[in-house]
Amino acid sequence: MASNAGKYVRPLLSITREETVNACSEVGLIPWIDPHNSDQQFLRVRVRTQSLPVLEETIGPGISAALARSAALLRDDADALDGWALEAFSGVEVESIAIENLVALPRAVRTRVLKLALYAAGAPQGSVSADHVSAIEALVTSWHGQGALDMPGGVKVSRISGRLSLSHPSN
Repeated sequence: MASNAGKYVRPLLSITREETVNACSEVGLIPWIDPHNSDQQFLRVRVRTQSLPVLEETIGPGISAALARSAALLRDDADALDGWALEAFSGVEVESIAIENLVALPRAVRTRVLKLALYAAGAPQGSVSADHVSAIEALVTSWHGQGALDMPGGVKVSRISGRLSLSHPSN
């Protein structure tokens, strides 16, 4: 979870519960204890109360902090790759994308470009899965005469004469 994601700002995300309780105590405040944070019906609570203690015991102390650091690094990497993909996608005409241009991109960037192309061609936001992108990726990198692919929102993807074509029935 990012500490600042669009309209959501979480300024206390990097501070432990113990630290916030102690800070409240120092200034005479009674902290609010959200009952949802101990309700075992929520997966996040079970992970925090059951899984993390086992990991701490098995791997050693500090696993929560290590996971948080890894998540921050992965967030930074994802942001950089998303930016690279947006740059690579700018100016692309989804009706006809040169396969050689796609193949020249690292896979992590190329798959993001393919997802952007699907949305630009008319796939509804949130409808594109990793399986959809993998199928298109196969047209780009493992071409052996596959036929056109049907994608969400009626988008059709095909490879013709060294080019990837994404079309929507309304276009």
